[in-house]
Amino acid sequence: NIQALSAPCGLPLWVSDVEPGSVHDLTAARTHVLGALYKAAADGLPTLADSGYDGAGIGILTPVKQPADGRPLDVDTRARNALLRALRCLGERGFALLTQRWRILQRITASPSRIGDIIKAALVLTHFEHGYST
Repeated sequence: NIQALSAPCGLPLWVSDVEPGSVHDLTAARTHVLGALYKAAADGLPTLADSGYDGAGIGILTPVKQPADGRPLDVDTRARNALLRALRCLGERGFALLTQRWRILQRITASPSRIGDIIKAALVLTHFEHGYST
């Protein structure tokens, strides 16, 4: 389990250390990145996330889930969900840039500590390829 942040244009900006696959995304995010995202939200920069991050806290925008009783979501909520998902797909491009550009990341079987080093190296090389400097 690796957490990542991408710019709105889809360029990956940051990747976390590796967590075991059994660690829920929200738990991994709390460990590695939510503190910084709360600061960004306080500064007016929200974060778009998938429904696995529901309940992450202020500034983390997730789609509203379908009610358990089967009632349909109202039209405004459905429109909000559609907009969030449409905007999030640009951010999802970040993982695609890493995993599709660097073939080693497609079916990696190395130890978790090595995977972290490899994906961080791929992130640096991706920044270099795209002319991104901090």
